[in-house]
Amino acid sequence: MIKKRDLQECHELYDLLLHPDVFPFVRQKAAAYEEFLFLTKQTIEAEERGELISRTIVDEWGNPIGTINLFDIQDNAGFLGTWLGKPYHGKGYNKPAKDVFFQELFYELGMETVFMKIRKANVRSQKAAEKLPYVVKANDTRKAIYDQLNAVEDIYDLYEIPKDLYTLHLYQSQQEQDEHVLEA
Repeated sequence: MIKKRDLQECHELYDLLLHPDVFPFVRQKAAAYEEFLFLTKQTIEAEERGELISRTIVDEWGNPIGTINLFDIQDNAGFLGTWLGKPYHGKGYNKPAKDVFFQELFYELGMETVFMKIRKANVRSQKAAEKLPYVVKANDTRKAIYDQLNAVEDIYDLYEIPKDLYTLHLYQSQQEQDEHVLEA
């Protein structure tokens, strides 16, 4: 579902990035393929320095279809940035990719909180975030961060995924699976 970034996948990802339903919402914008290649190389190097975590989302055949990233890492927390190519919207790739990524972040890499800043105009991403049972809207509970994000203009909503709430979600999901097995 996800793998470490590499330069081999840049052509496919760049083609997907350019779609007008995707490009405006991507944090690392590239106007040319060479620029995207350079940004990907910088991303890989920044991960080696511990500044961010970046993975490629792949389909069931291993084809790159988007990226999932944790940016601005500080105090065991960071900001999530995810995008999928337009042909993969609504096909069920988002949630499983996030689940694998969150398990790596929380249980292998020691993160405690994942934040998401989502443009108020990006209704698609807001709905996707609010479907996840472990996501909390944090405009009021993390007011200082919310105010910092919107210092110039009121553009973003802030969402938070705390490790403990994600862990509770995993526990409840396992309980439900166990109950279904017992019923069968």
